[in-house]
Amino acid sequence: MRWTLKPEPDAVIVANLAKELGVGETIARLLVQRGITNFGQAKSFFRPSLEELHDPWMMKDMEKAVERIERAVQDGENILVYGDYDVDGTTAVSLMSSYLMEDYDRVATYIPDRYDEGYGVSYKGIDFAADNDITLIIALDCGIKAIDKVAYAREKGIDFVICDHHRPGDKIPEAVAVLDPKQDDCNYPYKELCGCGVGFKLIQALGSRKGQGLSHLMPYLDLVAVAIAADIVPVTGENRILAHYGMKVLNAHPRPGFNAITGGKKGELGLTDAVFTIAPRINAAGRMKHGQHAVNLLTEEDINIAVTLAAEIETFNQDRRSLDEEITRCALEQIRENREEERYTTVVYDEVWHKGVIGIVASRLTETYYRPTLVFTKSGDKLAASARSVKGFDVYNALDACKEHIEQFGGHKYAAGLTLLEQQYEDFKKKFEEVVANTIDPGLLTPEISIDARLDLKEITPKFYRILKQFAPFGPGNLPPVFMAEGLKDTGYARQVGGDGKHLKLSVTQNGGPAIGGIGFSLGDKLGVIRNGKTFSAVYSIDENEWQGNVSLQLKVKDIR
Repeated sequence: MRWTLKPEPDAVIVANLAKELGVGETIARLLVQRGITNFGQAKSFFRPSLEELHDPWMMKDMEKAVERIERAVQDGENILVYGDYDVDGTTAVSLMSSYLMEDYDRVATYIPDRYDEGYGVSYKGIDFAADNDITLIIALDCGIKAIDKVAYAREKGIDFVICDHHRPGDKIPEAVAVLDPKQDDCNYPYKELCGCGVGFKLIQALGSRKGQGLSHLMPYLDLVAVAIAADIVPVTGENRILAHYGMKVLNAHPRPGFNAITGGKKGELGLTDAVFTIAPRINAAGRMKHGQHAVNLLTEEDINIAVTLAAEIETFNQDRRSLDEEITRCALEQIRENREEERYTTVVYDEVWHKGVIGIVASRLTETYYRPTLVFTKSGDKLAASARSVKGFDVYNALDACKEHIEQFGGHKYAAGLTLLEQQYEDFKKKFEEVVANTIDPGLLTPEISIDARLDLKEITPKFYRILKQFAPFGPGNLPPVFMAEGLKDTGYARQVGGDGKHLKLSVTQNGGPAIGGIGFSLGDKLGVIRNGKTFSAVYSIDENEWQGNVSLQLKVKDIR
């Protein structure tokens, strides 16, 4: 691991902010690092307000989108709410369809089959719409590159309103309206909304025409918060406000579907719970069976039915975990067998691998070898792949540089998907390695721990932690603060815990001060570094440990040297 200490912010600004807020300099330093330099910005950060959400009418084509939907309702048209099969897509479809159906019942939902139709808008979905006299499709979390599909729909008398957040290509589909803040000519001030977030802006605009305030839309924010968490978008600006209030809804008045998934979990849920508890189960529906199962769960209003649906999805999730473990094992074996030279990329393929879990496997391989990674499998008469990247490297741009060998691709800086013809695989693999080798900074191939500040153990107090907790919700762009402490000694308590002694449990002191407990996940092999009174340094974050009803602060150790 590379330990990188963030540059010290301006000492005068830090001192002034500490004085203005009545906080210690460490807290002030953490705030300045996040771009917060005065009382007003700190107030917005610690007390997010729905009033600070941007006006939805600032988004390009919002007027056109609202007018087309209003006309459809007025004329009694059939509307199809269409979305991708992942968490962002299924939450967006659940949000939009539920909202429209508050006072209009000619609304159907459609999630494409991952295996039969693939990602995004499909011809089969458009044919379904045509067969059912649907004249308006609202596409969420997809559609920005569906130029041919939108044209095909128009030939059949079907209009499109697109709500997407992916990067547009050179051309924009000729839809009635295209809502995507990443369009170059869209002046919407916040560019990092997820697909469900763009859908929320549309219902915000629709609601404003009916005289509905944000209080009316609050019940939908749990869906937006889960989508923000799962889609790994920055938890900054508008996303932070939406996530903050969405988590309040999720904890106080969760919809039956979320309640059924999280029913047994104690304590207040955070965005991390959305990522590790809720998202895998929603995703499992699309990975193992069909994404429509997730929409059915998220729109169900009867808790008893929701519990049954959640149990079914839990079965899909267990199947997904078994497959994920088996394919990861096979992929690692394949890499070891073929790794005769140092490479800048990891690319693996097996035609029998389950398409629903190759994204998870790509993430696991990236964690292991820390290289831009592609995992391929057979999908019909083509090959499909999930791509994952390392911090600081844009895999989307790398794929764009290989597009002569690709049939179709899309995604983000750190995660993407693509399809290609089997005969193009070797040429693509060679080109991808070449592009990455020529463009990546070799330093990025070693995992980095970014450290916010040095923090001695004596500074870790209940008051300090109470303020730190208010930095949440945490996520990209607002990660939990990470600290470094030097001159540490174990009290003699350190031991390996967990299966195969994988984790490290310890208790440390600094300069003879009071001891504080700690846990280092996957750091069991560091036991020798700290034994026998050796002095060491550690990188850590702070959290709470609950044991037999007692709550204490502990170090969540990330690395030791």
